[in-house]
Order: sequence, then C-alpha cells, then structure tokens
Amino acid sequence: MLRTPRLVVRSTDESHRVTTLELFFDLVFVFALTQVTALMADDPTARGLGRGLVLLALLWFGWTSYAWLGNQAQADEGLLRLAMVVTMGALFVVALTIPESFEDGPGGLFGPFVLAACYATVRIAHLAVYLVAAGEDRGLRRQLFITAIPTAVACLLLVAGGAAGAPWQSLLWVLALVVDYAGVFASGTEGWRVYSAVHFAERHGLIVIVAIGESVVAVGAGVADEPVTGPVVLAALLALGVSLALWWVYFDVVALVAEGVLAELEGEPRTRLARDSYTYLHFPMVAGIVYLALGVKKVLEYVAHVDEHDLGDALPWVPVLALYGGAVLYLVALSALRRRNIGGWNRQRLLVSAVLLVLLPAAVLVPALVALALLAGVLLVLISYEAMRLAPERDRIRHRTRHDPAH
Repeated sequence: MLRTPRLVVRSTDESHRVTTLELFFDLVFVFALTQVTALMADDPTARGLGRGLVLLALLWFGWTSYAWLGNQAQADEGLLRLAMVVTMGALFVVALTIPESFEDGPGGLFGPFVLAACYATVRIAHLAVYLVAAGEDRGLRRQLFITAIPTAVACLLLVAGGAAGAPWQSLLWVLALVVDYAGVFASGTEGWRVYSAVHFAERHGLIVIVAIGESVVAVGAGVADEPVTGPVVLAALLALGVSLALWWVYFDVVALVAEGVLAELEGEPRTRLARDSYTYLHFPMVAGIVYLALGVKKVLEYVAHVDEHDLGDALPWVPVLALYGGAVLYLVALSALRRRNIGGWNRQRLLVSAVLLVLLPAAVLVPALVALALLAGVLLVLISYEAMRLAPERDRIRHRTRHDPAH
C-alpha cells in the first residue's frame, strides 16, 4: 500500500477481481455506445459509419486505459476511487455531446470542442493517477512518461480539431487516433504490469457483454413507439438470436482460453499479450457489435411499418453493410484473437465471414426481415457446428478449474 498526504493507493495481486465501481464506470461507457449507435442511425450513410468508428475508437482507448489502471491498483479505494468518479463525470459529458460531436446544434456550448476537452481530461487524469499508483516502480514510471508523449499529441490534435470544426475536425481527429494507437503500440510493453490475469480478462469480457447488451437495447429502441405485430415479434426474436450467437462464439470457449493463456504467462510476455489480445483485438469486436446493433435497429424500424401479410422493403445498402459487416468484423477479430493466443486461425469462423460477405449483395435486394433471418440462420449453423463437432474439446475447456495447470 502506498501512502501520500490524504491519498491512499492499494496495490493489486493475482487474486484481484473486477470491482463494483468499475462496473458502474461501464454503465457510463454503454450510454456512450448507445449515443454512437443513435448518431449513426440518424445518418445512415458511409459518412455516418465513419464518424461512428472515430468516436468508438476514442471511447475504446479511454475505457481500456482505466482497465489497465484498475489492474495496477484497486479502483474503489482512495485516490483511484476519486479519479474514477471524476472521470465518469467527464466521460458522461463526452457521451452527452456525441449527438453534436461533428455538427454543433443551435445554442449552448460548441459540442465538438466540449467532447474533445472532456475526453482529453479523461486521458490526462488517467496518466496522472497511474503515475501515483506506480509508486517506486521505476520501469512503470518510465513507461508512463514515454506513453505520455503520443497521448499528449493526440489530445492536442483532438482539442484543436474540436475548436476548428469542419472541415478540419475530421482530419485532425483521425490523425489524433493514428498518433494515439500507433504511438502507444510503438512505445512497447516493457514497463507495463498485469498483476491479475483474472481481473484483466474479466474486465474485457464484461465490456463485451455490455456491448452485446446494447445490441439488445437497439431492438427495443427500433420499435419503441410502434404497435407490436407479428413481423415485429419475429424480427425481435431473430435479433435476440443474433445477440445470443455473439455471446456464444466468445464466451463459450474463447474467453476461457484467452484468460487461461494470459494467466500462464508472467512479466513482459503477459503484458504484451494483454496489449495485443485485449487492448487492440477486442476493439474490432466491440466495433463490430455496435455496427451490428445499428443494422438491427434499422431492420426493426423497417419491420415496424410492414403489413401483417407483407414482408416489406429491403434495407438501404449502408444498414445492410453495418448488419453483415459488423458480424464479419466480430468473427474475424475472434479468429485473430485465437491466432494471437494459441496459434492458428479459426477456419470455420473465417469461412462463415466469407459466406456473409458473399451474401451481402443479396441481402440488399431482399426484405429487411429476410436479411436478418438469413444472418441469424448462418450464425445458427456456425454455433451448431462448433457445439457438435468440437464437443469433446469444448467440454474439456469449459470444465477445467482455474487451478488446472493447463488452464
């Protein structure tokens, strides 16, 4: 335990688990995800998808920074508790300004600048508190100073873009993301620490659940003010089935294997794997889920206006791209996660991704309900195949204990 005047930082160990304050933090994050989905739904164009991706990338690095900090010291104690509360406030303002993140509304503060300034506060506060939590760990302190360089440059670019507005804003924000993601990766992992593999894996698993939950919320949001009809019920059940498939392909085996591999490593190899598997490869998974939620929301909006005896119109190509492309992005990221953790790609998931890409042009031509049913059917085939074909291996992985040396 580290003590400074009026500040307490309690270190963690291998037994550390996710705290309830971190779960509270995630509630703010999921609100931000719903705001991004709503922003893209209001602008269902290629530009809207691009803007959504920029915001998701910003939010992700803000969230994952605190996942690392919570593994260094207990998030619900002393200084970190105060920092988490302050950060939640700043992140909540970021979420509130997402509807005006690229096009400021009439009256009030200038939305893009407020978002950029509050996001910069989130990132700077993270580095400052992490420096205190590092204590006498000279390697970690050195790593933080190195990481502060690309982080500071990225924050300056974000604030400058937020102040400048269009047409410079998008360019400066994308440049800020390139500097941030590439700079943090290039700074290496030698000084970082992952004291609890269980906490780190659980933290990211919970955020995947949060994102999948947002896709379920999108089902209700798509028909919130519409009468319940047969097509609406069918579409809602199909959408729920798709969300369940997303849960299955990650939590049935992948999450357990990823945690087990991380727990087997120590020191710098563990931190390198944590960076690659969780900080970087989990981002396309979450982005894929959010895009899929957008597609589901649009399907439900279309189906809500369908006659009981009519399948209705086809979706425009952008919502179909979000629906199918989101599923493809999720599955490819999962396969890359397997490649990074144990070597070898997940061939059946890559095959299903290719099938979905082949079906995408046809999905633009059929009614929205049929496009959703087709996606649900393909995912059902995937999980049925894995459940039966890989049953012995699944059973072995799912029922071994955390004390199993092979875990």
